[in-house]
Amino acid sequence: MSATARPQGLRQHLPVIYPAMMLAVFFLVPFGIMVAFSFFHRVEGGFYEPAFELANYARFLSPLFVNALFFSLFICALAAVICVGLAMPFTYVLSRKRRRTQTAWLVFILAILSLSEVIIGFAWSVLLSRSAGVSNLFVALGFIERSVPYTPGFTALLLGLCFLGFPYAVLVLYPSAARLDPELTEASRTLGASPFRTFFAVVVPSLRPAIVATLIMVFVFTLGSYLLPQLLGRPQHWTLSVLITDQAVFQSNTPFAAAIAVFLTLVSLALVGLVLLLGQGRRAA
Repeated sequence: MSATARPQGLRQHLPVIYPAMMLAVFFLVPFGIMVAFSFFHRVEGGFYEPAFELANYARFLSPLFVNALFFSLFICALAAVICVGLAMPFTYVLSRKRRRTQTAWLVFILAILSLSEVIIGFAWSVLLSRSAGVSNLFVALGFIERSVPYTPGFTALLLGLCFLGFPYAVLVLYPSAARLDPELTEASRTLGASPFRTFFAVVVPSLRPAIVATLIMVFVFTLGSYLLPQLLGRPQHWTLSVLITDQAVFQSNTPFAAAIAVFLTLVSLALVGLVLLLGQGRRAA
């Protein structure tokens, strides 16, 4: 079969059919069920009945949930930018080390991924607490007079989300950084560019597709976190994921929780599509 011939027959289409089936079974069908539930009518006592009403979406437009939406998008986007900003130079330097050093660091990063969100949340809550936190070290070094708690708070939640997303950022960036031609940076250095300028003028543009993909992945991944906001943040720092759990489990309002989940999913997909569109536009330019 020539290079330009289209694949014919079921066997040639299997590489496309199988992912499509997995997408339909594990995303489209559950998402369709969730959309249907979002229009159901809630019955007092924690039950619901099939209906088609927009009351759940109208309630979602209240100031409480709108603020939670914007806060969720803001802190997850900020965490994604910080993770990529830290992972980019780290991964590039790691990709230039000896193979044994790279393997050791990658195994260490994979070991971090084995930690559950519960362990990460409680570990950071202890590390930032008054009694056993880092503030006691600052007191011993003379930086502050007495220990203070750093959790719960915005900074603690941001640190937890960055810790959660950093290993994923490194693992996504590593293959592209390892395949980067070293002659590009050598040519830049030969022409007199400093290492700092070489990194931002040569390395970053060469890895732009991987950087965009990493930003999207970390953003979407942290957007689904619901334990860290409860363990490290205050009620005003709760994200929509926490509110969805609260409505579905504690308030027994499944239709409203489904409406919030549908809206959050659509907003996430819209932002991902916008980022991909901007990335393609810059690549074409």
